[in-house]
Amino acid sequence: MRDRPGLWDLSDTVAELAYLARTAGAEIVGQVAQRAERFTSTYLGKGKLQELQDLAAGQHADVVIFDDELTPAQQRNLERALQLKVIDRTALILDVFGRHARTHEGKLQVELAQHQYLLPRLVGQWSHLERLGAGIGTRGPGESQLETDRRLIRQRIRKIEQELEKVRQRRSLYRGQRKKAGVPQATLVGYTNVGKSTLFNALTSAGVVAQDQLFSTLDAVTRRIRLPSGGPLLLSDTVGFIQKLSPTVVAAFRATLEELADSDLLLHVVDITHPKAPEQAEVVETTLRELDLGDKPRLLVVNKIDLLELPNGASTPSLAGLAGSNEYPSVLVSAAKGWNLDLLLRQIEALLVKLDGPMMVVKTTARG
Repeated sequence: MRDRPGLWDLSDTVAELAYLARTAGAEIVGQVAQRAERFTSTYLGKGKLQELQDLAAGQHADVVIFDDELTPAQQRNLERALQLKVIDRTALILDVFGRHARTHEGKLQVELAQHQYLLPRLVGQWSHLERLGAGIGTRGPGESQLETDRRLIRQRIRKIEQELEKVRQRRSLYRGQRKKAGVPQATLVGYTNVGKSTLFNALTSAGVVAQDQLFSTLDAVTRRIRLPSGGPLLLSDTVGFIQKLSPTVVAAFRATLEELADSDLLLHVVDITHPKAPEQAEVVETTLRELDLGDKPRLLVVNKIDLLELPNGASTPSLAGLAGSNEYPSVLVSAAKGWNLDLLLRQIEALLVKLDGPMMVVKTTARG
């Protein structure tokens, strides 16, 4: 996902980075921020770099995490200057993904993204031999090892892509069979940690891992449930979105995200209690447009109303400023308490009937 200046305050995006780091098992000992017109070869200016060096040394830090995606050269230069391991937001997200991937498919997708991220950065592993220069007698073990590592990673990438292509073909076959059976499908989408998996469990009793941390669910899960009319519905849960998500990561999860393209209806889940709920909703809507899913029918599912403190005299929360609130129908729910889930199912059914899709066949059969 491309960076969107102005969408988030610096304090908010740094706070989210800290949350990601804690999810990955890190302890935060300090932070440094800088506003700049352009980035340098070390990402930071000289003064700010010195400030970071002093802070890291004083706190005995062993890793420095940057909120933006660093170029391979910036990462190498920073590690030389700081004499510490340096990672960026993308590497941190991939680490969290690696911790939470449970199925074979999920692990393959994470490994693919990790290898694609690592490949252009391999040269840093052998930078101590780059000073040998070119010419006869200088093609030493460092260069040979670097080329060997590159070749092995490219081979592994090709193998993973072949395995994931088989996964995509199987999923495509299953989706074709479901469409022939006339069973509609709805898919939960939303920012990470808004309660999608809790809602999925409440509707399906699937037992999907639902924790108060980012990206607790990576693997697409689909279950069959019954709508109020008695007709079946396939409900899917997918990986959550987040701001500044690298296109490489999105591409690696193509097999999972294709569930969205084949769904009849997307259920955009929003945590209405989050102070950045409008910004999170906008990230999701923008990501869907980037995936060419901007025209997909949607239902806005406003979650966690049990935790909401309403102003005096207000019976329902204001959705003003929430992306999609003026374009799509909405329903207020509490996945944790089970509030309004019956209303949610009726809304889903009404929308599917209105779309004049496979739901019409299911309803006719159910009443037949």
